[in-house]
Amino acid sequence: MDWCRYRFHSRWDLPGPPAAVLAVLQRAEEYPRWWRQVRAVVPAPDGRTGEARFRSLLPYTLTVTVSQAPGPPAPGVLEVDLGGDLEGWARWTLVARGAGTRVLFDQVVDVRRPAMRRLAVPGRPFFRLNHRWMMRGGGRGLRALLAAERGPGRRSGGERGTV
Repeated sequence: MDWCRYRFHSRWDLPGPPAAVLAVLQRAEEYPRWWRQVRAVVPAPDGRTGEARFRSLLPYTLTVTVSQAPGPPAPGVLEVDLGGDLEGWARWTLVARGAGTRVLFDQVVDVRRPAMRRLAVPGRPFFRLNHRWMMRGGGRGLRALLAAERGPGRRSGGERGTV
C-alpha cells in the first residue's frame, strides 16, 4: 500500500437540474464564495489552468495547480488534473435524480507535500477526516447556493421548499 496515495469518493444530492449544477461547478474561481474550505482559486490567462488553495480542519493549506483534463469532456462530467501539493486527478459526474442532481466526486491523488509525506502513516486517518470535512462543507455550501438561486417555494432534489 502506498500511504501517500488517496482515493476519495463523495456524493452530493442537490436541488436543480444537472446543467445548472454543472454551470456552477465550471466557475471554479467562484468556489470560495460558497465553499469556505476553498480559500482561493486564481485562473491563469490561458483559461485552462489555475491555482487553488484549500484549508479544512487541519492547520495547513494545500496549494495545487489545476488544469482541464485533455480531450473533450463527456456530457455531465468535469475532470481536472492536479499538480503541486497533490498530484493526480479529480472528477465531478452529474446525473439527474428526480428534479435534482446527484453529484459524484472522485479523486485519486498522491501527496507531494514533504511534511505530509513524512506523516503519511500516523496522519492518514486525520488527512481522510480533513477531506471528509471539506467535502461536507462544499456540499452544504453548494446546496444552499442552488436553493437560493431557485428561489423560495420550489422543490427539488428531495429537499423541502419554503412556502
